Amino acid sequence: MGELMGLQVFMLPDLGEGLVEAELVTWLVSVGESVHVDQPIAEVETAKSVVEVPSPYEGVVDTLHAEEGETMEVGKPLISIAAVGAQSGGTEPVEAVDETPSGSGNVLIGYGTSDHGGTGRSRPSRSQRMNQHAAAAAVTPAQPLAQLVVSPLVRKMARDAGLSLTEISGSGTDGLIMRRDVAEAVAANQATAPQTEHPAPSIPPSGSPLTESAGSVSVSAKAQNGVLDPRTGLRVLAQTPLSGAKKAASVALARSRREIPEATVWLDVDATALMDLRAAMKAKHGSAPGVLAFVARFVTAGLARFPQLNTQLLSADGTESVVEFDGINLGFAAQTERGLVVPVLRNAEGRSARELDAALRTLTETARSGKAGPALLSGGTFTVNNYGVFGVDGSAAIINYPEAAMLGLGRILDKPWVVDGELCVRKMTELTLAFDHRVCDGAVAAGFLRFVADAMENPAGALADL
Repeated sequence: MGELMGLQVFMLPDLGEGLVEAELVTWLVSVGESVHVDQPIAEVETAKSVVEVPSPYEGVVDTLHAEEGETMEVGKPLISIAAVGAQSGGTEPVEAVDETPSGSGNVLIGYGTSDHGGTGRSRPSRSQRMNQHAAAAAVTPAQPLAQLVVSPLVRKMARDAGLSLTEISGSGTDGLIMRRDVAEAVAANQATAPQTEHPAPSIPPSGSPLTESAGSVSVSAKAQNGVLDPRTGLRVLAQTPLSGAKKAASVALARSRREIPEATVWLDVDATALMDLRAAMKAKHGSAPGVLAFVARFVTAGLARFPQLNTQLLSADGTESVVEFDGINLGFAAQTERGLVVPVLRNAEGRSARELDAALRTLTETARSGKAGPALLSGGTFTVNNYGVFGVDGSAAIINYPEAAMLGLGRILDKPWVVDGELCVRKMTELTLAFDHRVCDGAVAAGFLRFVADAMENPAGALADL
């Protein structure tokens, strides 16, 4: 290995999908630690997902340019790495470039090329990382051994509670700090904290900003003791900025309400036959597609008959036009720890209920684990929202901009219903369709909703025709 002059400055790479910033969740390396090409060096949270950033350089970490929890812009310095043979901290940085050097074809895990001549991307094992930390500590005693934490959620819990990870003992494998460890540390701190009298809070002058009253107000999720909200007169407990998925959802929801003149139609549906069909399939085959998979199958068939609901309205240069698509990219609203996300199943048309069921389970698991990248969370043409899992019947849903419609499915429960002139107990649910009134009229929306409802009430006949 020859000597190279200067530091190698790695800029936060282009994250794709128009994303221009990311929150640094956690560093996977520390100053003084040796890294190799394609080794994950940090986890960042974008508006789409939490992803690992691999190093395009080999050498020794010289500078970490951001703190955990800090929001960074694409193209800004992320990390400086001293090249092999260079003296860390004592050389001039070389000109930073935002293209990946020849040693790696990767920019961000999940993006860029994969054909390169290096040893391949690999994340060190827990024991390897601990050994690396120990070796770095032996060379530079001033650097403390980093606590072993894998989950960014664990780091966030500790940061929000004002705890240092060095104060927490991990109960996991190799001393891994788990969520329960942070929770126990928080409880212990609360139990031992002295009970002090809070000074009377000061009321800021009328009209003055919150940040100028009773000292500076932190925008992190920490207690705002002594600060009163000027509008309500109540003490402020916390002020937490939106970030990541929640920030992206906030922007999209506000834009949808602002730009789309939506209308809503709904319908009570007798799902007894559908539930009976699933029970019979389970008894015969040992398994059956979920209700949502059947609904998704009926939705794709309905969109083939009412394609106006599978469109997008574009406005450019004062002209509005309706874009029609050759195919259906079906989105499914999913609640995760990061917030509401909509993973998309591309080319859903023509798939069977069993195929849709398998794909849905994979999509949901990927989204809830935080591993869904931008490509998986964008590009939808129609969204299905199963809010019935939260125990509600209906919802005035907000359309997933820039799509033209969203179908909502409520809970299924026993209700009295008249069948053939007689009152009986049936498995009832409610379907709700929110649609962009610019792309279609009420007759189209009602026709689509009626088609899906009829298929749910007579699933065997509908599947036979499909």
